[in-house]
Amino acid sequence: MDRTDELSAVFETPFGWCAIAWSEVGVTRFALPAPTAIAAERGLKRRSPALGAGAPPPAIAEAVERTRRYFAGEATDFVDVPLDLGDREPFFAQVYQALRRVGWGCTTTYGALAAEVGGPREAARDVGRAMATNPTPLLIPCHRVLAAGGRLGGFSAPGGAETKARMLRLERIDLGPPEPTQRAFAF
Repeated sequence: MDRTDELSAVFETPFGWCAIAWSEVGVTRFALPAPTAIAAERGLKRRSPALGAGAPPPAIAEAVERTRRYFAGEATDFVDVPLDLGDREPFFAQVYQALRRVGWGCTTTYGALAAEVGGPREAARDVGRAMATNPTPLLIPCHRVLAAGGRLGGFSAPGGAETKARMLRLERIDLGPPEPTQRAFAF
């Protein structure tokens, strides 16, 4: 099956409707939850308009079930879900591979991810570009990448930074301000 023969499916989760597309190799696209099935499908087909509908093969059906568990609040791992990222830039492919190892409840920063793949900290901007063009959010967990200082940063998925924050809260990651410290003063 070549990339023009990609198939897709739309499915419901506790957060809303998701969509997934795949080739013979693995997942090619993923759409984060939308309020309706039509909106999820539209989000997926925005970049791949020729997608056909199909029944997911076993590996893809497992990814769908893991997604449902994830959005139900269960610690879920996607690191072994097969992906078909096509001809991505080698740097982007390295970034995606490194990010897949950042597990549930953990975060990293753009700069740390750049350093992880052997780039200078200035490559953090390129990591940001990789995140903005991530075809399989959640499976490549770009929501776990924070700006310097632990700030939320951007998120190109529908709902923007609020969607990112909601996913991080689901993973029990607290992005709130640090608790004030109380000092004992000697008089």
